[in-house]
Amino acid sequence: MKVAPLLLAAALAGSTLPALPAAAEPAASAAVRYEAEDAVVHQGVVESNHTGFTGSGFVNYANTAGSHVEFTVESDRAGTTALGLRFANGTSADRPLDITVNGQLVAGGLAFGSTGSWTGWQTRNVTVTLKAGTNTVRATSAGATGGPNLDSLTIGDGPSVTDWSVAMVESTMARYSPSSIGGWSYPVGLYLYGQYLVYQRTHDARYLAYIKSYVDRFVDSGGNIGQGFNNLDSMQAGRLLNILHHETGQPRYQKAAMKIRDRLNSYPRTAEGGFWHSTSDSRRSQLWADGVYMVNPFLVEYGKEFGDSVYASNEATRQLAVYGSHLQVANGLLKHAWDESRDASWSDPKTGLAPEHWCRAIGWYSMAIVNVLDAVPADHPRRAQLLTLLRNLAAGIEKYQDPATGRWFQVADKGSHGDNWTETSCSSMFTFALSRSVQQGYVDAHYAQVAQRGYQGVLGKISVGGDGRTNLTDISIGTNVGNYSYYIKRDRKTNDFHGLGAFLIMNEQLRAR
Repeated sequence: MKVAPLLLAAALAGSTLPALPAAAEPAASAAVRYEAEDAVVHQGVVESNHTGFTGSGFVNYANTAGSHVEFTVESDRAGTTALGLRFANGTSADRPLDITVNGQLVAGGLAFGSTGSWTGWQTRNVTVTLKAGTNTVRATSAGATGGPNLDSLTIGDGPSVTDWSVAMVESTMARYSPSSIGGWSYPVGLYLYGQYLVYQRTHDARYLAYIKSYVDRFVDSGGNIGQGFNNLDSMQAGRLLNILHHETGQPRYQKAAMKIRDRLNSYPRTAEGGFWHSTSDSRRSQLWADGVYMVNPFLVEYGKEFGDSVYASNEATRQLAVYGSHLQVANGLLKHAWDESRDASWSDPKTGLAPEHWCRAIGWYSMAIVNVLDAVPADHPRRAQLLTLLRNLAAGIEKYQDPATGRWFQVADKGSHGDNWTETSCSSMFTFALSRSVQQGYVDAHYAQVAQRGYQGVLGKISVGGDGRTNLTDISIGTNVGNYSYYIKRDRKTNDFHGLGAFLIMNEQLRAR
């Protein structure tokens, strides 16, 4: 029986939508604090001249790169655990730290921003993997100004651990109401899908009610929705229609979702059946890697919710195969787009391909192929082809991961260029795709470590502002197809919905529970 609209906190027993993965077993069940003044200090001094510290003091790093504090910590078993670094930074500048566990870098350039004063102590959290027994955790200053004042290290699921998904959702809901968050669009749809994943875990009815209030701006009581669905981007938020039908049982959401499903019957395609990115003249005959995420996760979820899985599985796998056959190149990555007509200004006259590997376009494809593989039958005839595409992509993603930060670059294969920069949304997408693929057995287990480095890199882009709300930085704004200079010059926003949504999807996959 469907859940009544006012009972939005009900659990999702028997859900037909993809379930969240089980979390890894934590390495320790109780929080243990290690004081910095008791650790091994290299190029730093123990002081007690700023109040609010725990223990007998704190470590003041020397103002030089490479100064470090090394803790020896014990774990009763191997596994993931939360690590909390309590710090103060009375300057206005970030004082980043490199975090290593047993000699392996797990978070490069982790941000330790201003806390307002040297007595304004905050805790920076990282999820790490410990071995059973004795471990070393080193926090090394990554810049010439040294690290922040470091008070202590907490290991385990103690009160210092922040649920960043909840913090992100609460902060976003405080910034925007359902009526002010924006129009019917894929960035808002992406974010709200991520919020729904947090609802699935927390069962906080406010999160689902917020999504419903947003969607009800566009869907009337009769199921009418004022969208023509003449581009793939407009279809992504349709995932929310599937969700709300599942949660409330109200037929209007099915009627609205069917408008997207029926539009695909007449939607223009390439000769091989690939959906054009848009019906507009400027996008005709073009396949953009972004597009596979805009329609195919919606489609397989629609199929499961409304008994149309045969069509949905066949169409979604077909789209991923067609797109992949044209966009994926020898290094495993995908070019941003392909033009069947070769008319676009960016199109190579021989291959039809766009010139660059834009990271978020690749991220969209990586998440879409995982979502579809999760949904289609194990014996689907295109499954082997999709797995080959995914495994080649995983190898390319690993190859171009930034070894210093664990993130990925805006132009993915040109990290050596001085003006390139690591982008937060695609880093979240890659991290999710690799982690989920390992869990499902789609790729080799070693990719879990690649994902963990990516996860710590993305967490390094979170900070808490003076208003107590979270901020996520270095997110590329929406982007057309272009050349290297075009991608590099795209605005880098804070709290852009592309990044917030991708973060929530990633964090619900990887967070320690």
